Amino acid sequence: MPPHPELLLMLLADARLPAAGHTQSGTAEAALAHGLAAAELPGYVSARLASVTCVEAGTAVVARAVLLRSGGTAQLADVAAAWAARTPSPALREAARVQARALLRLADRLWPEAGALQAVRELIRPCRAVVLGAVAAHVGLGAAALARLVGYDDVQTVCAAALKLVPMDPAVVTGWVHDALPDIDQLAATVAELTEPASIPAVGSPQIEAWAQAHAATSRRLFRA
Repeated sequence: MPPHPELLLMLLADARLPAAGHTQSGTAEAALAHGLAAAELPGYVSARLASVTCVEAGTAVVARAVLLRSGGTAQLADVAAAWAARTPSPALREAARVQARALLRLADRLWPEAGALQAVRELIRPCRAVVLGAVAAHVGLGAAALARLVGYDDVQTVCAAALKLVPMDPAVVTGWVHDALPDIDQLAATVAELTEPASIPAVGSPQIEAWAQAHAATSRRLFRA
């Protein structure tokens, strides 16, 4: 019997998952270094959900849809290309591809028989969202649940990093995550019905992208991105 979808969501959203998530701050480290106040992080989280995270979630949902209708590597490559076109920052693209490699390695260990993952393996440096879409297609995770996973993971990444970067009460930061849950649900509703690469949202955030590029150029950092 396959695991219950809610339990799979808990597994994939676990910060202890060996998929390089602990090396990321969601660009929060760069934002704080360039003048964002700690008190402004809830707004930063909302801005990410409406922009770069929306692109990630849409990409994952479309990758899942392509694989469920028996799409092969060529169709999945179109999804990856659409994601890259909507992610203009080389630093953000590189971070997503590094995480994808770690996540794919874990997925191969957990589901070595997964046909959906074979198409991803044949791509040249896929992004994390495409790998997540393939995992969702294999384990039977629904589109809305997958989108919520992407959104929740992003919020948790920023908030967990914030606790390492600035002195704060963990209860306050947990409250930020709680307060972001409606925005995560809205994100899921926005992208859950997407099925084609062209329908992936093209929503950018020039400031986040600029911070990501600046962060990539510094050697004094705690997080990779």
